[in-house]
Amino acid sequence: MTGKKKGGLASRKKKQQTVKVICFCVLCLCSLTAIMPLWFMVSTGLKSMDEIFSYPITWYPHHPVWSNFKDAWQSADFTKWFLNSTFVAAFAVAGGVLANSLVAYGFAKIRFPGKNLLFSVILATMMIPEFVTMIPQYVFYAKLRWVGTFLPLIVPQFMGTAYFIFMLRQFYSSIPNSMIESAQMDGASHFRIWRSIMLPMAKPAIMTVAVLSFNWSWNDFIKPLLYLTDTETFTLQLGLKIFVSQSNTQWNYLMAASAIVLLPIIVVFMLLQKYFTDGMNLGGAVKG
Repeated sequence: MTGKKKGGLASRKKKQQTVKVICFCVLCLCSLTAIMPLWFMVSTGLKSMDEIFSYPITWYPHHPVWSNFKDAWQSADFTKWFLNSTFVAAFAVAGGVLANSLVAYGFAKIRFPGKNLLFSVILATMMIPEFVTMIPQYVFYAKLRWVGTFLPLIVPQFMGTAYFIFMLRQFYSSIPNSMIESAQMDGASHFRIWRSIMLPMAKPAIMTVAVLSFNWSWNDFIKPLLYLTDTETFTLQLGLKIFVSQSNTQWNYLMAASAIVLLPIIVVFMLLQKYFTDGMNLGGAVKG
């Protein structure tokens, strides 16, 4: 009997190891499909125009032209566009963190009439396509004379986002109410509790909101296209479009500029990936 049990355990371990190897191989293949476009963009940015159109296709630059990145950046007003994108993204992160965390705290820890109904209405807005509200929003901002400024890109960030409110509310709900009650007995207000207790404990979720807010704002093309009318206020995404029309599609410069535009997103994610991974776990802030 003991031999059979050992044999059964050994066969289970082999099966588990086989499953792990298969999963690892599948994940590697999936990773390659995600990395290949990035590799193509960087390698093309390092090639000369002759090598780009050479046949057979070269999968890596035989004679890397590092000056393509400098030349591409200097061939248009990318510095100004970079500062504009950074300005808008900074406010998007600040608004996303402050507004959504405050609203989520109210839904998670404060009792008031109609709370569940109001929260359901907020979640229902997630089902409304963004393109449906695009024209009414444009008319509204035009009447406020905000078109042509950064205000339509910044102010809505301080109004809350349904997805972020839901995510932070789930995170806050896992924090024991006893901690809130103890703070209230010591005379702490809700704002003090949110600032001193909830924000530090929800740091992974807060960082996740910050990363996603930055990513969405940095990559946004439609809203800047609608509301920004002067090239001096353009963001990098609009700048790339102008660069394509001005450069007669010099693919090495275009890919080099695109790689530079993508770099801040990669850097932010690499720096905050630990918090991002923990924050996407909606199981809660209290473990163990």
